[in-house]
Parts: sequence; C-alpha cells; structure tokens
Amino acid sequence: MERLTFPESFAWGASTAAYQIEVFKISAIYGGLCVRCVCTKTYNKALPVFLWPGGWDADGKGLNVWDTFTHQGGDRVYKNQTGDVACGSYTLWEEDLKCIKQLGLTHYRFSLSWSRLLPDGTTGFINQKGVDYYNKLIDSLLAMNVTPLVTLYHFDMPQAIEDQGGWNSEKTVEFFEQYAKFCYSTFGDRVKMWITINEPHIVAQLSYEQGLFAPGKSEPGYGAYRSAHNMIKGHAKAWHAYNTHFKEKQKGYVSIALDSDWAEPLDPSSSDDKEACKRYLHFRLHWFANPIFIDGDYPSGMKIKISEKSIEEGLTTSRLPEFTDEEKTMIKGTADFFCLNYYTTRNVKRLSNQSGPSFKSDLEAEGVKDPEWPISGIEWLAVVPWGLRRLLAYIKEQFGDPDIYITENGFAQSDPPLLQDTHRWGYFQETLAEVWKAIRQDGVKVKGYFAWSLLDNFEWTSGYGARFGLFHVDFNQPNLPRTPYFSAFEYAKVVKGNELIYK
Repeated sequence: MERLTFPESFAWGASTAAYQIEVFKISAIYGGLCVRCVCTKTYNKALPVFLWPGGWDADGKGLNVWDTFTHQGGDRVYKNQTGDVACGSYTLWEEDLKCIKQLGLTHYRFSLSWSRLLPDGTTGFINQKGVDYYNKLIDSLLAMNVTPLVTLYHFDMPQAIEDQGGWNSEKTVEFFEQYAKFCYSTFGDRVKMWITINEPHIVAQLSYEQGLFAPGKSEPGYGAYRSAHNMIKGHAKAWHAYNTHFKEKQKGYVSIALDSDWAEPLDPSSSDDKEACKRYLHFRLHWFANPIFIDGDYPSGMKIKISEKSIEEGLTTSRLPEFTDEEKTMIKGTADFFCLNYYTTRNVKRLSNQSGPSFKSDLEAEGVKDPEWPISGIEWLAVVPWGLRRLLAYIKEQFGDPDIYITENGFAQSDPPLLQDTHRWGYFQETLAEVWKAIRQDGVKVKGYFAWSLLDNFEWTSGYGARFGLFHVDFNQPNLPRTPYFSAFEYAKVVKGNELIYK
C-alpha cells in the first residue's frame, strides 16, 4: 500500500457540458414516443404520459446545432437518441449539487449554453431566465466552497450563428467575442476560472471536416482548417477581451481546453513511424497549442506538409489558412494556464496513398490500439494511464512549463453499467498514480484533476450508450434519479484526504 499525497490546494473536480446534462423538454410522452411536433424520436423504454417541466425549447432558450442535428434523425446518433431530456439539470440542478457535495469536490467544471443565454447568439436579446439559472448554480457552488470553472463553448453553437456560417465564417469570431464579454460582465464577479472553447480539434475534425458531429458539415481538406483558424482567433479575441476590460477588477484567468492522445511510434526502429508519430502530435496538439503557447502560428511541419499536398493537387496556395503578422501577435500567449483533456494513447504508423484532399491524407499517419491495452465500455477508449504521464511531461517540455489542469479524464462503461464498478475505479487509481508521478517525479506543474463526468449523460453520437458518470442516471425514470457508483465513493476518499491510497 502506498500513500500518494497531492500538493496542497490541488483542485479536485468533475466536469459536465450544458447540452449533455441540462436540457429538459416540454413534451407529452406516450408509449415511448415523443409527440412534440418537431420530434418523432422513440425513447429507450415506453413511459406513461408525462409532462416534463422546464425545456430545451422553453424559458426562452434558442435552438443550438445539436438540437437541430439530433432532431434530423438518420441514425446520426445511437438509437436516434437526443439530448432533449438528458439529465434534466436545468430543473434538477439541486440534485447535481448534492452529487458534488457527496464527492466533496473543490471545483466543478460546467459549460454555459450560449443559446440559453442569447437565443439568437447575439446580445440583441438576452434571455433573463437563462441568466437566472446560471446565477443560481454559481451562487450555490460558491456557498458550498466549490470553485466554478466555466466553459463558454462546449460544442453547442447557436443555430442562428451556424446559419450564418458558424466556425466556417470569420463573422463568428466577432459573435464569440461579444458573447464572451457578456458572460464576463454577467458572471465574472464570481467566476474566476474560464475556458473559452472545449476541444477545438474535435469540433474542427468531426463537425466541419467529417460531418459526424453537429452541425454535420463535411468538407474534407478544407473544413477542419478553416473552422480551426476561426476558433483560434475567437479564443484569442475572448482572452484579450477579458485581459483588457475585466482582469484588473475581476482578477480571473482564461484558457482553452485542448484534447490530445499520447503517441508512440508503432515500430520504434522505423524512421517512417517515428516521423508519423511526430506528425500525429503536431496535427493534434500542436495545431492549437503552438499558436497559443509558443509563437502565434501553426507548427512548421504542419504548414510544410499541407502546402506540399496542396501543390500536388494543383493548387496555387495552401489549404491551410495563414495568420497575418498582426494576428500572430494577437494570438501568442493567450492562455493563463494549460487545460488538457486526455483519454487514451495510440501507437502510430505511417499511412500513405490516401486519395483526395483531406485531413487524414495530409496527416499521413494512423494511430492504432495495442491489443494488450484494456478497452473501456466504448470501443475507441483503450485504457493507457502511463500515456497521461508522458503527455504531461511532453507539455512541460514543449510549451514552457505551464500550470496544467487535467480538465477531462474518464472511463466509460457500456449500458447497462455496473454500479459496483471496481474495474473502472482500478483505471482511475492507475491514472491518478501516474498524475502523482508526473508531479512528484517529473516536476510537472499539474494543479488539478477533473473527472469526466459528474453524471452519466448524453455522450454525443454515442447517446446514452456510454456511461462516463461518477453518478448513475436512470434515464428510464421520469425523475432521473442519481445513484453513486463505487468509483464515486472511492473518488470522494481521494478528494477528502488529498491523497491516493494505492495498492
């Protein structure tokens, strides 16, 4: 038995996102069929007639892209499920607070629903009921001595902004800056930790390149780069807005949450695989971290590779947009700490001969799972705790030894899940031990750890089939009861003692 003690004032948290937990609709349910006029989804289990209070489309909330995407059907999401009900946190937020209190968390990360606050995405109309909801949540957290870490954008673009181009349009940079200013002025007297954008890599790749996530735009070879370009500028504008107009008085901090695998060459003796591994990290992590943490520009290897591919395709300019010198100056240094979302590791091999322009063709690399790595309850998530330690050391070396918060890390169970999730707690133990090693042995300045997620929730295209929560949610019961998993009890012990008792 080892007693691994974490630094004093270490942030222990859990994370959620608005669309995945909040929305609670007004709909009559009969025989499992939603009879609201714009939705013909069938739910997992037949329910009696019931009128859900609150609303994804009530209390003034506007549509977001996930509302639209899930309502279009077509098997885009597991079992055609939607987030219309989710965990009902818009109404049941006090139940969430009980979960947070039971865990003894020092921090709670959640996101604001842009379209709940600003129904058309602009400050032309402010939804006061949305403001009231978040005020209640923030004030209640502070009364419990829990620090809120608030994300401005977690995948749920207002549909009205998407109709004007979304992240494909430079106009959204301005819309996002104004939204950020509104949030700072409304909540910044109490919120001192901000994240502008969650996982821009996922948004660029899955939402605008492959079309697998809302808004479902597929533009291979162009969409990912264009949307990422605007997200980076939007983030930088939002950071400067805080730094210029709010920081002196509010004394808070702003960052962006970047997701990344760790990567190892599939064949360590292969120069091709080693180069592919380097590209894999550049096209995943450095794509956003270089501009923000280093020099305001994309990594040179990425720029050269995409330029070469573009010339081969007969283009006169690269498909990767360029920042102006003024924009590089604006972007550089626009993060007060480093937010990392880590889930897995990949062995990387060179991959060539991909036809047509695409992000994958430019990358010329493929990440594969080692067959010896255990798989959690979702197919892509191989459990590799040591990969997190190596990634943390890499970030320390590459990006100026920043303060790091692990803002997402977790392990899914498939549905139906085990409440006695001892195997999953074993994964958490191994991962927290690696975080401890990164701090104590590698000198990485890890300041906090946030488990994904507080609750089982709507897990994007996996619907309710992937269970990441520390608390089980029974989606077949009208009151959506929360029940702690074994891992919740064990995590609470770690939080209380600020230490991991590790076998």
